[in-house]
Amino acid sequence: MAMTIIEKILALHSKCNELKPGDIVDFLIDARVARDFGGANVVKNLKDYGLKVDDPEKTFFTFDCNPAGSDQKYAVNQHICRMFARENGIKVYDINAGIGTHILIDEGLVYPSATAVSTDSHANILGSIGAFGQGMGDLDIAASWYKGKIWFKVPQSVKIILEGDLPSDITSKDVILNLLGIFGANSLLGYSVEIYGDVTTKFTLDDRITISSMATEMGAVIILFPPSDQIIRYCRERTTVPFEPVYADIDAVYYKTFHIDVSDFKPVASKPGKPHDIAEINELYGTVIDSGFIGSCTNGRLSDMIRTAGILKNRKVAPGVILKIVPSTNHVWDECLRMGIIEIFKSAGALVSNPGCAGCAAGQVGQNGPGEITISTGNRNFPGKQGKGNVYLASPDVVAASAIAGYITTPGRMDETPPLLKKTTSSDILKEKKSPPVSSSLNARPEIIEGRVWLIRQDNIDTDMIFHNRYLTITELSEMGQYTFDNLSGFEDFAKKAQPGDIVVTGRNFGSGSSRQQAVDCFISLGIRAIVAESFGVIYERNAINAGLPVITCSSIDTISLNNGDMVRINLKTGEITNLNNGKSTFAEPFSEVQFEIYQKGGLLAG
Repeated sequence: MAMTIIEKILALHSKCNELKPGDIVDFLIDARVARDFGGANVVKNLKDYGLKVDDPEKTFFTFDCNPAGSDQKYAVNQHICRMFARENGIKVYDINAGIGTHILIDEGLVYPSATAVSTDSHANILGSIGAFGQGMGDLDIAASWYKGKIWFKVPQSVKIILEGDLPSDITSKDVILNLLGIFGANSLLGYSVEIYGDVTTKFTLDDRITISSMATEMGAVIILFPPSDQIIRYCRERTTVPFEPVYADIDAVYYKTFHIDVSDFKPVASKPGKPHDIAEINELYGTVIDSGFIGSCTNGRLSDMIRTAGILKNRKVAPGVILKIVPSTNHVWDECLRMGIIEIFKSAGALVSNPGCAGCAAGQVGQNGPGEITISTGNRNFPGKQGKGNVYLASPDVVAASAIAGYITTPGRMDETPPLLKKTTSSDILKEKKSPPVSSSLNARPEIIEGRVWLIRQDNIDTDMIFHNRYLTITELSEMGQYTFDNLSGFEDFAKKAQPGDIVVTGRNFGSGSSRQQAVDCFISLGIRAIVAESFGVIYERNAINAGLPVITCSSIDTISLNNGDMVRINLKTGEITNLNNGKSTFAEPFSEVQFEIYQKGGLLAG
């Protein structure tokens, strides 16, 4: 049977001769990783269930969210991980190392055809070298550390063929932002994406990393590039593991194939709030900025630093503008020092920090305040993700040029004075709230459930809206519920009004974004009985299934005319959903055997 890249990798690691979309397999994991914010929860799960580590040689901690150790709770969590690592012979890539996904590639821990899981929702960045990477929640990672494998549902694959020649001013960041503009946040939801075309042969490893790093923002399981000879050589030089890259069979079956003409691509930026809401730089030209950020797993590589230095050399950051630069790894930082790039950054007036995730995480440089306008090379600009201001996403070239000019521009226009500078107003200021924790557990595990409906008619509700990153250091379930939806406009008081047994009904791509388990556990803390959505973020759905929280996918929920507060009945095995107020019924996707078994046990690690 002909197979795609992801099908071949999963088959190779599950000892199956063939796999097809929809198959559920247990697959072996070559690298099992926990970061600093999720690591303490992984340790807690292992200790709570009395579980051992299967293979310490394949198990790692990466401290990249808060490499400064500047937050008390992060520092405590990091120390918990260090102590556990000492007891179990686990390697720690500590606060001086950099971003974990990049380390996996550069240290040869992952290579073409390998598999890896991490508490990092951008672990699918490993598709850049033709490897399988997946961000997962704390329960999944704990299970992988204990068993050395984890269950996974083989996704449908789609093929994107890039045709034509890239214009000279188009960077790899522009490529992925243009693709996001074409496909949006959820049209590729749950698919494995393979990218082909003559133009891809010119993509360097850094280019591929930039593009693959935003698969999560597209809703995709992963963006995979067939490994080139250059990529294979790079990986063979760094790993001691013999490997053979895998490629899709010529007659592999794809759900869809898209032909995209890259010659039409333009330099673009994502407008605040939505990575897929792009606009040409020419449309945004002249928008005054307050700060810039260059770094993250998307644009923190050495080539990004070199491009940035070329623009900043012999120039100064505009008065009143703060430019923050964070290399992705210690190796990149050292190379910047050796090449004189750090001196260029400092001379230009930029703040340079030690390697790590920086602006994407709550604990390092890159955050902004109310009313602040930031242009960033990160991969996310969800409300509140990088602070309380507005964030535009763009390439390092555009960010560096904008920091010099003081407004959004390109390198070729940074010395011009726009005829009319456009001052953008601030975003809605997040309201800090503290409410007493509401805690309840889902003790009963019936096949048929009933509950009162919370109707939230929104698509693309991301994990920062569900459970904001400022609460990520919370590990106690009883404390999580009070913060549910406090960053979702119009539902900030959800936690105060929700009742045990309620059922949330919402739109497409619910739970997009981060791999944080708390975005599931906060509902369990409140006693929410189930979540019904038209579709779910890939990682979020797994996290909910593994936590025993019923998540039901229903594309026809509107046919039963639900109103807020209606009572519904859901048969988890048949998928039938009935509005008890009007008697109308429809059918959702029924639970798979795996999902129902985990649900009845009360969670992946229970029983």
